[in-house]
Amino acid sequence: MIAIPLQSGSSGNSIYVEANGVRLLFDAGISGVQAERRLRMHGRDIRSVDALIVSHEHSDHISHAGVFHRKYGITVHVSARTYEAAAGSMKLGKIGELVHYRPGEALDFGGIRVETFPTAHDGVEGSAFVAEADTKRLGILTDLGHAFEGLAEIVTSLDAVFIESNYDPHMLETGPYPEFLKARIRGDRGHLSNNEAAGLLRDHGVNLRWACLAHLSENNNHPAAAMRCHLSAIEDRFPVYTASRRECSGLFTL
Repeated sequence: MIAIPLQSGSSGNSIYVEANGVRLLFDAGISGVQAERRLRMHGRDIRSVDALIVSHEHSDHISHAGVFHRKYGITVHVSARTYEAAAGSMKLGKIGELVHYRPGEALDFGGIRVETFPTAHDGVEGSAFVAEADTKRLGILTDLGHAFEGLAEIVTSLDAVFIESNYDPHMLETGPYPEFLKARIRGDRGHLSNNEAAGLLRDHGVNLRWACLAHLSENNNHPAAAMRCHLSAIEDRFPVYTASRRECSGLFTL
């Protein structure tokens, strides 16, 4: 299995996963041109992608789903409530191939099985994902809200993970955001902090070969701060990386 985080952060999110001849994109928060160029850098053609799977309706995850479908012919898998919420708040355009799933269901693409898990984030019906191929399990765990019941067990089952490490608590508290927005971020329907994500990996990442920190806040975090927190928690048990907020972050293997 290979994975390519094309971008991860509030400016846009998309992760490519490939195994056994199956090619998937998770989220479409970056433009088609960006996705096409970044995949081409790694010898992949976006027109060969078999499916786009959308986590929730926030624009940094779904805004270009219509373009991915119309320009590249990619079938869009999205929950019905997520699609309705997004279609009502932004211009997705016509999507001719929609497949609705319910969070909690498993999606079978032949060579890759994708488990979906409902999240506590403040979308109408958000999901996190585990992609499994040949017994290898890759987590795509962002926009979680909080460390909800069952998340520890998910992390324990994984061989590798993209996990949100959104904010540094001190940077958030002393930063420029208004109090209502700070409360939203640190609340039960917001994001995981560096400390919360590091604790999950320390206590439950018993099978991890690597972890990549994702969805870092541009204003309330810094890659170096996130790495310090995680390396302090897990020491040298497995490699830790950070996904770029603006660019492709390289190719990961599992």
